[in-house]
Amino acid sequence: MIKESLFYAKILLFGEYGIIEDSMGLSIPYNYYKGKFSFESDADEKSIALSNANIKAFAAHLRAEQEKGMLKAKIDLDKLDKDIARGMHFNSNIPQGFGVGSSGALVAAIYNHYAIDKLEPTDNSARKEILSLKEIFAQMESYFHGKSSGMDPLICYLNIPILMKTKSDLDQVGLPSFNAEGKGAIFLLNTGNPGETQPLVNWFLEKLKHDGFRTMVKEQFVKYNDECIKSFLKGDYKPLFASLKKLSKLALDNFTPMIPDLFHKLWEQGIETNAYYLKLCGSGGGGFILGFTPDLNKAKKYLKGYELEIIHRF
Repeated sequence: MIKESLFYAKILLFGEYGIIEDSMGLSIPYNYYKGKFSFESDADEKSIALSNANIKAFAAHLRAEQEKGMLKAKIDLDKLDKDIARGMHFNSNIPQGFGVGSSGALVAAIYNHYAIDKLEPTDNSARKEILSLKEIFAQMESYFHGKSSGMDPLICYLNIPILMKTKSDLDQVGLPSFNAEGKGAIFLLNTGNPGETQPLVNWFLEKLKHDGFRTMVKEQFVKYNDECIKSFLKGDYKPLFASLKKLSKLALDNFTPMIPDLFHKLWEQGIETNAYYLKLCGSGGGGFILGFTPDLNKAKKYLKGYELEIIHRF
């Protein structure tokens, strides 16, 4: 019997696309959305069948990799296949294609339930294990996106905020304290439509072949991104918003395919009024957009009619 294990969503606060070029990344668990394996049939039959079929296809991919001797994780695929045949599905409210780790949670759940000799790092002294896990997860999740850093499943599996200093240097971190009465806030803005990760990642990798774009990413995007992370972790909000404004403008000017057309004006309005700044949540193209504001009430006036989900207040 599968033990009750919930896997929460994640939010990459900073580092989208930049982490491909070795910028810093800061990812946090987001407990509002979650998923777990289930054999119960109280959910919608169609979605159960679809989830079961998706897990079956993923399991077939893992088996093919294992047979080629390529799979980094040791997974009990026979046990997984038996459970799939019994109708197992991933009962999840994590929206797919919204940048909050729906595939990461599934990968984490499969590893947790079916890995043989699984790694379960408990603190920073286990940094080597955390890096090994990241590599395992990057390979597993690449099935869904073509290329994966492994960060999403890692956050979903460990359920702790992680700072990625470089691809090979990760740290658990504490976040600035939540203040329910705080004026400032980080929020999710729902675009209403899912985005597709792989085509956007491919677009980005293609653009990196052009010197101008590559220079912009390395010298500006990575710089502002890293400044944001350092300021945020210190709870130093004035420099955070100064860097966020530059980061938001840079995304609007250079990452057009990642920002749905209907949101370009809204994005620009934030930069012009300084009421809020928008940035990509995950790969973009739809799903959620991340917003940061020094004054939530002011931001709400400008964003009237849009659905805001508060993640953090300060």
